[in-house]
Amino acid sequence: MEVTKILRQRGEQLLDAAVRYAEERHWAVCPGTWLEAAGGAERCSCGDAGCASPGAHPAGPGWAGRATGSGAAAHRMWSKHPGASILLPTGRTFDAIDVPESAGFLALARMERMGVPLGPVTRTPDRRMLFFVLPGTTTGVDALVGKLDWRAAAIDLVGRGDGHYVTAPPTRVGGRGAVQWARRPASVNRWLPDAEELISPLAYACAREAADARARLS
Repeated sequence: MEVTKILRQRGEQLLDAAVRYAEERHWAVCPGTWLEAAGGAERCSCGDAGCASPGAHPAGPGWAGRATGSGAAAHRMWSKHPGASILLPTGRTFDAIDVPESAGFLALARMERMGVPLGPVTRTPDRRMLFFVLPGTTTGVDALVGKLDWRAAAIDLVGRGDGHYVTAPPTRVGGRGAVQWARRPASVNRWLPDAEELISPLAYACAREAADARARLS
């Protein structure tokens, strides 16, 4: 009973957030999988006992085509599937640069000191941070990082554009915790930066984190 009550309350929060993202930010939102009560615990609605992202991934093929920017449509979808995770397709109203959490916080602090314009930033229970940037601008991320004499894959920096998604707060990833805002959507960050504006501090922080990790293993 307690798990059921928690899931119901969580569903109300997710519905409110999905509608708000569509109405206030004009982001396309799509319901993903959700967590279900199972013998006093929680499991992913996909039914896979070994699910890598329980309650926080697309519910099936064609998920992106079901995304909506309508608050009313979002309300209907989340009313039908209470507790569904909130997926925001990238490549539409924004792209995202995905980096390790430790590197993300280092870069975020540096960019805030420098007065670099920033969009919203999420942090996930899997210790990643995603920086929102203008749509279509992450296609050149590998080349931009290459100009700084690093390889994006080697420093764990990933551009997420068309065909990818961001899992939005307050979605929970199984028992690991909830996705959170490291920098909340607000009027001051409605206008997003180009990926190129953030690449230098993000790549530097990622390269430093990768070097530290190698040093710890040596």
